[in-house]
Amino acid sequence: MKELAWELAETSRTLRRHFDRRASALGVTTAQWRALAWLGHEPGLKQVELAERLDVEPITAGRIVDRLEEAKLVLRQPDPVDRRVWRLFLTDEAKPIHMRLAALAEEMAEQVFDGLGNDEIEAMRAKLALIRENVGRVEAEQRKSA
Repeated sequence: MKELAWELAETSRTLRRHFDRRASALGVTTAQWRALAWLGHEPGLKQVELAERLDVEPITAGRIVDRLEEAKLVLRQPDPVDRRVWRLFLTDEAKPIHMRLAALAEEMAEQVFDGLGNDEIEAMRAKLALIRENVGRVEAEQRKSA
């Protein structure tokens, strides 16, 4: 069983490294493309929410956002309800990069999932979702007992 967990982690690392190499041609770092991807999927995230999705500390997410803002790829807008909170959005300049990253991800998916049918891919996605749910449940139980 532990070998399967190791294989999942290694597969994830290999996929990310492969994508990183290809995305670097667009002039973005791993952290930057991941932030751009999340903000493209969920416009208006709070910085702390972005940090959670990137699995980094909020200060680290702040530095990533600072660099993206300096590059005119991300815009911070005040939250209409809570003036202490900033919402994050892609700028018009970021949208072509986001589209190229999405196209790159699609192309890469076609290459790396070659030989797998749609039914197999959907079954795999369902199993991976179950694994994530199980991890979330275990973590919630551990937080309760801590």
